[in-house]
Formats: sequence, structure tokens, C-alpha cells
Amino acid sequence: MAVRLARGFRAGATRAGIKPSGKPDLALLVSGLPASWAYVATQNRAAAPSIHRGRALYAQGETLRAVVANAGNANCATGERGFLDDRRMAEAAALRLGVPVEEVLTASTGVIGVPLPVEKVEAGLPQIELSPYADAFAEAILTTDLVPKVAEAEVEGARIVGIAKGSGMIHPNMATMLAFVVTDAALPQEALREAWRGIVDRTFNQVTVDGDTSTNDLALVMANGAYGAVPLEAFFPALEAVARELARKIARDGEGATKLMTVRVVGAATEEEARRAARTIAGSALWKSALYGNDPNWGRILAALGNSGARFDPLRVRIQVQGIPLYAGGALPFDREAASQAMRSEEVEILVDLQEGKGEGVAWGCDLTEGYVRINALYTT
Repeated sequence: MAVRLARGFRAGATRAGIKPSGKPDLALLVSGLPASWAYVATQNRAAAPSIHRGRALYAQGETLRAVVANAGNANCATGERGFLDDRRMAEAAALRLGVPVEEVLTASTGVIGVPLPVEKVEAGLPQIELSPYADAFAEAILTTDLVPKVAEAEVEGARIVGIAKGSGMIHPNMATMLAFVVTDAALPQEALREAWRGIVDRTFNQVTVDGDTSTNDLALVMANGAYGAVPLEAFFPALEAVARELARKIARDGEGATKLMTVRVVGAATEEEARRAARTIAGSALWKSALYGNDPNWGRILAALGNSGARFDPLRVRIQVQGIPLYAGGALPFDREAASQAMRSEEVEILVDLQEGKGEGVAWGCDLTEGYVRINALYTT
């Protein structure tokens, strides 16, 4: 079913010939009104030109009107040419839309180290037909993803719509993901920016697929005010719910994954320790492999927990998988076959109680399969 964007936003895509597959690979997301915006980008030191440019625009504090995104080519590690090509992509989009180039954000995703065929971008942009729907944009930004990822919410009449891509090279502090959230609510830019950092930390930065972060990742929210003001105390929880749903969809679509993993840690000394513990468990290759094999090997959870840096006494820790108690300061008697059967679900939940305080956190991941190795063994060949 087609997902309508928030009021005043339009989007579209085309097949520019950047992806060898010939699938859609060039997209525009446009606001008819200047939008306040908040932005978080990868912490990878080898960040792409699009990230450097995005940070510079963000620091200026001006409004935003559009995003131009390409898939199939990261335009990263391409020297000075990469910065020039990124600028040319922004200029071509600004010309297509009739807006200042400083109000156009760029985003690229795909193979690193290959020059961007910017002439294909320039030729393709005039071919993009804009509509009030998210679907074409959501498809065009995919790389190894199997499915587009869209989420939506409504707050007292204002709409929030999120679009994301991400499947591999996914790990906290951003990952190989692009996330674009738009709303027609009127929001002060300062308040939006203050809230977005925490929302990203609790959602997108709690996703891990393989322990690798990429060079091009970003999470953006734009608010154009076409609907009007809404109470911030109602808006920000809804915005976080959209980001959380996108994060879960990224984890479920992890490369080669067969199931979504949700790790909840409660009873931690602090919220940060709870989130760190949950991320470490979700990122454990040993536990991810056990998850794939439906093996309730709680020892791998406890071992990962011990590497997280969270404070706990092993004699007080409690571990459950799919609601089945497996460990409480020591091994518990349980029906291993029944536990294994319960783990065959499309979503498996792990609950860990540290009994140290009131801190709680959640992280999302997936199982580790032969499919992941196959996809990445052949990625550029």
C-alpha cells in the first residue's frame, strides 16, 4: 500500500544507471516550504564527501528544502573528485527544483572507492517525477536490502513519515543506513535538534547486524510546519516510535538474516549501561550464531554481558529467552527442546535483569547465517 508523505512533501526516483542491476538508484525528497531539520551522521573517520558537506550545512543552522540521494555508489574514498562530484549532485538537484544549493542535502550509499558517475546523476534528475508518496524514494535508496522500510505516525493531525535503508555494515554510532523522517508539524529547530540526538541514540544507535559501521550513514528529520504547531510532549514520543520501527525493520532485514533479535536489559545501574549491555549481546557473533541454530546457549549471552562494561554480579543476573528462564545466578533446569522450538520464531526476545538499579535499555539485531557470508564474499565481484 502506498504511503503518503506529510503535507507539503513530495518524492520520486528514477533509474539513472548507477546500479549495475538497472534498478531505481536516484531519488529526490522535497519540501514545498523551508524546513527546520536535525541531523546525525556516521562517526567513521573515513566519512564520505556527502557527510562532510552535510555537517557543514548543519552547522550553518539554515533551513532545508530537499535531499538528493543515490544508491549503488558511496562516492567515498574517491579523492578531491568525490567532493566536487558531491557538489555537482547538489547543484543539479537545486537547478532541477529551483532552490538554493545550500538548501539541498546529499546522500550516497553503495560501493566504496568507485568514482560517482555524476553525469548520470545530472541526466537522471530531470526525469524524476515527484509525487506525495514515499514508495519510489524508499525503493531507490536500497542496496543489499530485501525490502523497503517505511513507518508512519500521527500526532493531533500532524503526520510523521520515515523512510530508511540498511541491511549490512550495521552497528551503533550509525551504520550502513540512511534514514529520512519528514513531518508537517511546526517545530522550533533548536528543540528538534536537541531531541533528535537522544532519539537516534535510543533507536538507530541500538541496532547491530555485523559490528561494522560505514562511511555514509545519516539520520535526518525535516519539519516544514505545513500542518501547524503540536504539543512537543506528544510529538517527540511519536517521532521516537517512528525511528524505533525503522530501526527494527533494519535489524530484521539484516543481510542473510532469518529472524529479528530484541535484547532487553533491565535492572542496570544506569540507562547507558543497560543500552551498552543490550548492544553487546545483540552484537555477539557467538550468540548470533546460536540464535540461527535455535540453540538456547545462555552462556554466550552471559559471556557477552561480561564484555559490555556494565556493572553486575553474575550471582544476581537473570536471563530469559522467549520468556523461558535459563539462568538465575546459575543454570536453571529447562526443557531444551521446548526452548529451541520457541527460538524458531521470526522474532526472538532476550531479557536480562542485572538487579543493580533502575536502568533499562533495548537493542535490536539478527542471527548470523551463511547468507551473510555469501552476500559479502561476493559484494564487488
